[in-house]
Amino acid sequence: MKKYQYNEITLMQYIFFIHGTQLGSGQLALPRLLAEKAGVSGWISLLMGWFGSVAVSLLIVSIMKRYPDGAFPDLLVHYFGKTIGKIAVLMMTIFYAFSSLTSITSTGLMIQQWILPHTPLYVLIILFSIPTYLIARNGLRVISRYTELIFFLTIGMVFFMVAPLKNGHPLHLLPILGEGWGPLLQGALVTVFSFLGFDSALIAYPFLQKKQAAAAGIIIANTLSMLVFLITVLSCFVFFSPDEITYYQQPTLDLLKVVEFRFVERLEIVFLSGFLTVISATWITLMYNTVFCTSWLLGKQDHQNHVLVLLVLIILSAYFLDPSTNQLEDWYSLLNKTGFLYAFVMPVGLWLYLRGKELSQGRRRP
Repeated sequence: MKKYQYNEITLMQYIFFIHGTQLGSGQLALPRLLAEKAGVSGWISLLMGWFGSVAVSLLIVSIMKRYPDGAFPDLLVHYFGKTIGKIAVLMMTIFYAFSSLTSITSTGLMIQQWILPHTPLYVLIILFSIPTYLIARNGLRVISRYTELIFFLTIGMVFFMVAPLKNGHPLHLLPILGEGWGPLLQGALVTVFSFLGFDSALIAYPFLQKKQAAAAGIIIANTLSMLVFLITVLSCFVFFSPDEITYYQQPTLDLLKVVEFRFVERLEIVFLSGFLTVISATWITLMYNTVFCTSWLLGKQDHQNHVLVLLVLIILSAYFLDPSTNQLEDWYSLLNKTGFLYAFVMPVGLWLYLRGKELSQGRRRP
């Protein structure tokens, strides 16, 4: 009997588990960040970031094939021993916990700014914590079903992003490559935070029923995220002028201010209310990754108490730290750097190490 058979997930659930982790609140500011680094050709940087994330994702699948019935922590212990393996998993725990804190805090600040300006941040996070606990405590299968449901319920929100294009100016996209390749590479680094989430395959892989489809699944997940980001970025680039877009903190929401229907006003508020469910999938999957690591470290199967403790720590952090938007930008910057090391550099280095070890021993692996 396989160790993780109880929580096995389908290919669709695997795809949307990874895709849901990537669609965080960071995409609301992505058009501005790309415009600042790469100008109107920032959408090309997005494609470069997608290509890089797909390439590393395939390396992650290749790594996990070497230990198919075990999780990534088990693989680390198998190849590097208990001490190094546990230290590495502890670092993973800290990374995912900080990612969870950043994701839910940024959402709280966004709701505070646009909808409930007089509500304390910690109160909003307490409200978020109730449904979060009810979902996250049930394990990977339930979380994957939740992310799958959210995708099909909110896919129509893409229409809101293309509606303002009738007032846009496609000439804003010219000249292509006007800034040169250097700014495009800098812009590609900006997309690191947006594509973070494919690393969740390190956690989800052993639960996948049809592991032979893991590579195709992770490519589809990354591509779905890229298409959502691309529609968002192009819509903002076409609507706002190259100079204007850099003045908006979250141009995606400002874009929706101009959309009017006879039956609804303040569409950005309606959009944000629906988008809240999309972002919730991000922090829920990140929290699961966190408690999966803590449960593994402590040798426990049940992680319900771990979810509760993590939520309490996040609420206390929001209460005592009470972060501002500027502090959150610093958190994003730190997460972007650590995420690049963890999700991009580490898999490449680990794959090279394992491949070199196998070649030295005369074995062939995928």
